Amino acid sequence: MDLRSKQPTATATCQSPCVDPSPHSMRLFPPPNFFALSVAETAFVNLPRLSPRLYLPLLSSCASQGCLGDRIGHHRFAVMGTLDVQRNKVNFSSGRTFLSSFRNGLKETLLPDDPFRYLKGKSACSVAWGYLKYFVPILEWAPRYTFAKFRFDLLAGITIASVAIPQGISYARLANLPPIIGLYSSFIPPLIYAVFGSSTNLAVGTVAGASLFMGSIIGTVVPATADPQLYTHLFFTAAFFTGVIEAALGIFRLGILVDFLSRSTITGFMGGTAVIVIMQQFKGFLGLKHLTTKTDVVSAVRALLANRNQWRWESAALGLCFFGFLLFCKHLRTRVPKLFWLSVISPLLVVVSGCVFAYLVKAEDHGIQIVGPLNKGLNPVSITDLKFQSNYIGTLLKASLISAFLALSEGIAVGRSLGMLKNEQIDGNKEMIAFGLMNIVGSCFSCYLTTGPFSKSAVNYHAGCRTSMSNVVMSICMMLVLLFLAPLFKYTPLVALSAIIAVAMIGLIEYEEAYRLFKVDKFDFLICMSAFFGVIFYSMTAGLLISVCLAVVRSLLYIARPSTCKLGGIEGTEMYCDVEQYPNSFVHPDILILNLGSPIYYANAGYLKERILRWVEVEENTKKKDADLQYVILDMGGVTSIDNTGIGMLFDVHKNLGRKGMKIALTNPRLEVAEKLMLSRYIELIGGEDWVFLSVKEAVAACRFALQELKRTEESSL
Repeated sequence: MDLRSKQPTATATCQSPCVDPSPHSMRLFPPPNFFALSVAETAFVNLPRLSPRLYLPLLSSCASQGCLGDRIGHHRFAVMGTLDVQRNKVNFSSGRTFLSSFRNGLKETLLPDDPFRYLKGKSACSVAWGYLKYFVPILEWAPRYTFAKFRFDLLAGITIASVAIPQGISYARLANLPPIIGLYSSFIPPLIYAVFGSSTNLAVGTVAGASLFMGSIIGTVVPATADPQLYTHLFFTAAFFTGVIEAALGIFRLGILVDFLSRSTITGFMGGTAVIVIMQQFKGFLGLKHLTTKTDVVSAVRALLANRNQWRWESAALGLCFFGFLLFCKHLRTRVPKLFWLSVISPLLVVVSGCVFAYLVKAEDHGIQIVGPLNKGLNPVSITDLKFQSNYIGTLLKASLISAFLALSEGIAVGRSLGMLKNEQIDGNKEMIAFGLMNIVGSCFSCYLTTGPFSKSAVNYHAGCRTSMSNVVMSICMMLVLLFLAPLFKYTPLVALSAIIAVAMIGLIEYEEAYRLFKVDKFDFLICMSAFFGVIFYSMTAGLLISVCLAVVRSLLYIARPSTCKLGGIEGTEMYCDVEQYPNSFVHPDILILNLGSPIYYANAGYLKERILRWVEVEENTKKKDADLQYVILDMGGVTSIDNTGIGMLFDVHKNLGRKGMKIALTNPRLEVAEKLMLSRYIELIGGEDWVFLSVKEAVAACRFALQELKRTEESSL
């Protein structure tokens, strides 16, 4: 029978005595012979290396006779009964046009969650209403709002309002702004977020890190003491620019940029910020009128020592009392969870008790500074106060850009973390738009940068909020405070605000998270510590940039130096895994199986070529003389994409291996990769579609069968 002119058919019988006699059964056997097939007459005489297209019908015919043996590694699969050996076909064409592929790729990049998938097949009015509800979430939940939900939101709103009052005054002082600005910033922005925000748990307000950061940047242009009015107006302008940046990122679906601030970076940055904020609070604790405009710890310590003749023990004693009370309430919350409300209202209790104490003892006469007069009335319009002069624009854009990323990272992370507890999906891009709009509108009404602080949002969640209506309730409470109660807070001791800030900042230093990073991932720990020490010893900007640069370098290393591994078979399974991870896996003496686990681009093509050839060289050096390396199987399942340089690398590898008499087989290429390899004629070069397999198991079986028949051919020709 001439196999080159006729489709091969043959009968085969298993000659091994180690076959399970029970019908339709499969077992593992360890006899030493590789392939116990006896083929009738001279079917394989002068047979070259068989194409799978030729030997698969042969195996099917062999199986139809009732017996098939196929040794893999050091074991044999023996099958009794009828078995159809059928090779799974690899799909090389999607049938999509270039425009269709481009559109799908762009959609996956900008709309990975496909928020408009429910609008397919609906009328034009329904589609328009769906789009409107997507961008204005209040239209989604307001029609279904009930009084039962309002009861929970009312309690939560009043609770977070009690937190917003002391925090607003404290963080405004931290930014060297008039305290009333902090109260203004808790009135307008929450109303805007309630309309456009998608999180039901987020509570809007000012944050310490952004307040201190913007103060340190703007203070380099206009010190707060030199021109307080201009300094305040620049804060409004920075909030406007921050809102524009946030909204633009959300509209253009560029939330992926925020992901470059990794969790390790944020942990280190917030921890370092907490340390320098605590250091700044010694100004209030010790009754100092001026400390330093610099934010690093060394400058703060020098300023404290330089002004030690101004320290007031009265202020320090009162501050320690407030500080101890706040810590006690915080500790009590962890020991007795039912008393969490005491920890929530403790800052307000400190402010109220401090006001009463300062009024009764005339605190200013004893060196205890107070906030000073607070005017009644709602937010004044500040749109005409925004400064767009060229001598300020550069500094404001710098402060706004970094503040936007910090505010978005914290706000979105808080919203998603609390949303997971309620099984809610938070759309980061929608949140960006909401944050942007509330800062743009807020800047026109005497507000500075706001976001979703963790402390206030956690209080909102634990208070039982159901929707964003809790932010509306908080705004109404703040409106009442601004209209009727604001002047009463003029007696608030500054040391009370310092104690509130210091206790809040202690919670931002995540010791356990840093230790976990050290145990789990040393490079992540390095990124975290670079942000931490950069912030406390140099500046907030420097610490953030150093950490981000290290994180980007790490990402580039993953791209430029992807992992590759040698695969071996796992006994009793059809799986092929990393031989280093599974040392007991078996390998084939004349087949090298390599896994390429990343996209192949110009940045890593050279490395992958060198790595593949080095694997081949190592295999050749370890092989015995009677077991030369014949096949290299490349598992392409992890190669999600490939560019022209990567295809050229595969051509070079084929050329190098061809000189050594080795053949390449591919397994499980993804559709995009398979299409490019077909169009570049690489598949044709390695022997056509017959040498592209769906699984490693099929590739190994094909290579082993071809090698066995080559051996028979050589023996017959002797």
